[in-house]
Amino acid sequence: MPGLRGRARRAIIKDRENLYLCISKFNAMTTKEVKSEIQKVLDKVPDNLLQDILDYLKTIQSKSSDTVQLSKNLKQIISEDKALLERLAK
Repeated sequence: MPGLRGRARRAIIKDRENLYLCISKFNAMTTKEVKSEIQKVLDKVPDNLLQDILDYLKTIQSKSSDTVQLSKNLKQIISEDKALLERLAK
C-alpha cells in the first residue's frame, strides 16, 4: 500500500483483517469435520513422525488462544508478504 500513511493505512489493514475473518468463518468446518480430517491425515503420517506431532499438539494446547492466534496471523502476514520481506532483507 505505497503512498498511504497513518490512519488510512491502518483502516485498510483493519478492513483486510475483517475480510479474512469473514472468509474463514464462511469456509469453516465443524469441529467434528476438522477432527475427522485430522484423523485422516494422521492415518497417513509415517510412524516415526507421530511423536513429534503429539509433542507439537501438546505445546499448542498449553498456550492461550490469543498466543496461537497471534502466531497464525504472523504466519499469514509472512506468507502473503514474502516477496516484500525478501526485498527488504537485501
